[in-house]
Amino acid sequence: MANGYFQFKQFTVRQQHCAMKVGTDGTLLGAWSQASAGPCRVLDVGTGTGLIALMMAQRYPEAEFIAIDIDEKAVFQAQENVSASPFADRIQVLEADVQTFEDSEKFDSIVCNPPFFEDSLVCPDPQRTEARHTVSLGYRQLMESAFRLLKDDGRFSVIIPADCRSRLESEAHLRGFFISRLCSVQTTPKKAPKRYMIEFAKHPVNEIDITNGILESLPQIRSDWYRELTQDFYIK
Repeated sequence: MANGYFQFKQFTVRQQHCAMKVGTDGTLLGAWSQASAGPCRVLDVGTGTGLIALMMAQRYPEAEFIAIDIDEKAVFQAQENVSASPFADRIQVLEADVQTFEDSEKFDSIVCNPPFFEDSLVCPDPQRTEARHTVSLGYRQLMESAFRLLKDDGRFSVIIPADCRSRLESEAHLRGFFISRLCSVQTTPKKAPKRYMIEFAKHPVNEIDITNGILESLPQIRSDWYRELTQDFYIK
């Protein structure tokens, strides 16, 4: 990581200009989020380095992507990473705010690793503040924007800290979303969930797909679940 990049099997993520570096949250969401098997359109909100869009582009070879971020440096970094990847012809990176973003068509899938520190002490670094705090994008605004941009049969996927789950779900339900998939993520088997990956739909489903993932089977040893989920990306 000292050299400013993270090497995956099919692409490289450079991150020296981004406030938020490659981390477990983004990697989990990029490997877990779903899109249609055939041609479809995917929106990555707050793309940062472009990691999630790149991972999903690898998984869904017929999908077209728009990746947006409000941070100019992050957009430059994501454009650099996308241009150097095998998926450059299918990912468009734009400097845009999802609250005012418009496109000619709605999206089949929207993904977001959102800012999550609501009502907490703001970091003195303004770039890192925008990336980590809901100063410019709260959960209500995120849900309103996602609902507006998503197709009627589309899906919206996020990853959120466990202690933020109830607030985010409340805003989602108020907007008109229903949970369709839910994955709790524990650090180790004996600890309570640290994160939740949640997929929302505009209509209720007959049965919510509920799963559980454990990151480490032993301290510093990745679990079988995590290795299987990310096996197409990490270099062994």
